[in-house]
Amino acid sequence: MKYEVIFGGKPVALEGTRCSVGEQAPAFTVVDSALQEVSSDRFRGKVRIYSVFPSVDTPVCSLQNIRFNREATTLSDQVVILALSVDLPFAQKRYCAAEGIDRVHLFSDYRTLDFGHKYGFVMEGLRLLARGVVVVDRDDTVRYVEYVHEVSHEPDYARALAVVRELVEA
Repeated sequence: MKYEVIFGGKPVALEGTRCSVGEQAPAFTVVDSALQEVSSDRFRGKVRIYSVFPSVDTPVCSLQNIRFNREATTLSDQVVILALSVDLPFAQKRYCAAEGIDRVHLFSDYRTLDFGHKYGFVMEGLRLLARGVVVVDRDDTVRYVEYVHEVSHEPDYARALAVVRELVEA
């Protein structure tokens, strides 16, 4: 079954394996601002928020990163936020410097779309990631998933953060 989101007012199919709550979170490899590969295994043992978005160069994506950066100051050091897009690492680095993003780790999936395909966020024909949030617990189990239906809308921060706080307190 194909899943779709709305992008630019039109339906766009999502490629890859859609993830669900309760499933084991697949490991993936992305690229950091120094063009070095980073495995998600590096963050194993922490509660992880995967904040997924199309591009730092759009207003809603910028708001999403600013919001999660601000929320990070209220979260335990047992929580890590990974922001994932296919923006080039140079653009991500420039964006973080301009917006003061210092608590969220921005990574690029531009090389192989490893995250995008393993989590079902690749927008068919666009080579961009759809907007959403995935929360993974310390044992690598998916505990929350949101594929934002209308890509121009922000995710449900409150629901994702409530799950994160429950996991930290458990």
